[in-house]
Amino acid sequence: MSLQTPIEYDQATPEVRAVYDDIMATRNTDWVNNFWKVLAHHPDTLRRLWSNIKQVMAHGALDPLTKELIYVSVSISNNCDYCMASHTAGARAKGMTEAQYAELLAVVGLAHETNRLAVAYRVPVDERFKPV
Repeated sequence: MSLQTPIEYDQATPEVRAVYDDIMATRNTDWVNNFWKVLAHHPDTLRRLWSNIKQVMAHGALDPLTKELIYVSVSISNNCDYCMASHTAGARAKGMTEAQYAELLAVVGLAHETNRLAVAYRVPVDERFKPV
């Protein structure tokens, strides 16, 4: 259950509507998802995070699909149902196949297992793995 009621466009302040308009224009869509609608209770946070998302998730050294796959992986690790759902949808929209999704989940599961073993055994980091 949400701690805040999502703020719909027609209920939003002009400041929040400006961010909503930018979200819709940037994403070429006619709706704003609930994450942003809940953050609208805190317009400074809404504006800051939307600005960061636009910058970080844009095409750069990593392509947008790779960034979505990373986001899905971290969302799984953090057990964030909302982010898993939204970024899996985003990855699919950017071309992720079911085979890629299955491999992603296998890698995430493997990483969780090996990470926990390395932590539990307190495995020392090999010298050659350390940055110079």
